[in-house]
Amino acid sequence: MPRIVQAYVRGVDAVNRTLGRVVMYAVFFFMLGLLLYASISRTLLGAPINWAVEMAQFSLAAYYLLGGGYSLQQDAHVRMDLIYARWRPRKQAFVDSLTAFFIVFYLGVLLLGGLSSTQYALEFGQKNYSSWGPPLAPIKIIMCIGVLLMLLQAIAIFFRDLGKAIGRPIA
Repeated sequence: MPRIVQAYVRGVDAVNRTLGRVVMYAVFFFMLGLLLYASISRTLLGAPINWAVEMAQFSLAAYYLLGGGYSLQQDAHVRMDLIYARWRPRKQAFVDSLTAFFIVFYLGVLLLGGLSSTQYALEFGQKNYSSWGPPLAPIKIIMCIGVLLMLLQAIAIFFRDLGKAIGRPIA
């Protein structure tokens, strides 16, 4: 494989690996603190906070969106292995490189929709319909970043599978 492709794959892998691990631990500790604060506020202080559950939901959304590229990189997604597991690694890589077009197309359409939705949220100050009513632009920006990282990782996986299928694997 050309050096530029190898550099691309290594660079995207490094970004998704680092961001995935940082988000994994950051969200865990943030959620722990947030829910502990909400619990103490409600039970000991008698002052329930109406934004804690919604903030926890936004945090989880950020977690799975920003961790999507890391999940793809680690091959931690669900796959039906009825036939696939019996194939040789080169045939698996060939089929994976063909199916990569579907995920790249899907993520591309998802990114375009996300960018449109984010633009709307920024232009019109879109807020969530709840008692707290937080602005939706931040989570939509995080959504677009997460989908972009998944798209870049899917392209990197395509190149890695293509290299494996033609007998020139990317290390």
